[in-house]
Amino acid sequence: MTDGILLVHKPAGITSFDVVARIRRLYCTKKVGHTGTLDPMATGLLGVLVGRAVKASEFLTEKDKEYIAGLRLGLTTDTEDTTGKTLTESDDIPPKETVLETAKAFVGDIMQVPPLYSALKVNGQKLVDLARQGITVEREARPITIYALDIDGDGKDYTMRVACSKGTYIRTLCADIGAKLGCGGAMSSLIRTKAGIFHLENAYTLEALEAMTPEERYAKLLPTELLFEDYPIARLSDFYAKLSHNGCEIYERKIGANFPLGEKLRVYDKNGFFAVGEVRQYDEGLAIKLLKRFDIT
Repeated sequence: MTDGILLVHKPAGITSFDVVARIRRLYCTKKVGHTGTLDPMATGLLGVLVGRAVKASEFLTEKDKEYIAGLRLGLTTDTEDTTGKTLTESDDIPPKETVLETAKAFVGDIMQVPPLYSALKVNGQKLVDLARQGITVEREARPITIYALDIDGDGKDYTMRVACSKGTYIRTLCADIGAKLGCGGAMSSLIRTKAGIFHLENAYTLEALEAMTPEERYAKLLPTELLFEDYPIARLSDFYAKLSHNGCEIYERKIGANFPLGEKLRVYDKNGFFAVGEVRQYDEGLAIKLLKRFDIT
């Protein structure tokens, strides 16, 4: 298999793009992309897509994530983590019971303002690039979900285990908790432990991958289809598969399907999984339209 998902255990001190560059060399292809950027200080699970699997990047970034993060109280920085420029410091730290109660109040559906030092783009430019030029851009709060937050520690340093929705910035969560406490807070460490169905314990370090033979490395690629295992399956006969390959929508009534409007599907032909489709409304009824094909370059 020359296309698929590679689970990498990213080390601290390098960017996600640095990981991609090394994987390109190891797999002898330019078609490599990462999903869900990890800051240079962060470690842990980085999903890397190789070959035709790069088309699936938008789908993996939609997955829920889990992290282990360090929270440093009594400190605020311009980057919301301990690598940034110090803005304020305080020794007036609330008692542990208050810290725990305040942090757990963030569980649920909340609004979060993305940090200025982030890869989000405004008018085609990354916020982090603008920030480095001294340009401040207004950011709108976005809805996120904190599914679970376990926290423990004492004094100024706490450790949090966070399960959250896509688009959640743990740095900002730390800063918001510190702001709520009145003493300030910054992220002191970050490990991504899970993304969707993928776990850190199944990831490989760059050093381990480099020590493998080419055959061993290719054997570590997981099928692209795993990204969509929670999608229902639509199986097409040769006739309808050919129509879909040519860009035609496939009406549900013609293949005996009954998927709801908006449902995303794994689409199969006689050779197996080849595309992701979506049920859309047309004048003649509901039909399956391909979104991404993974059987072509």
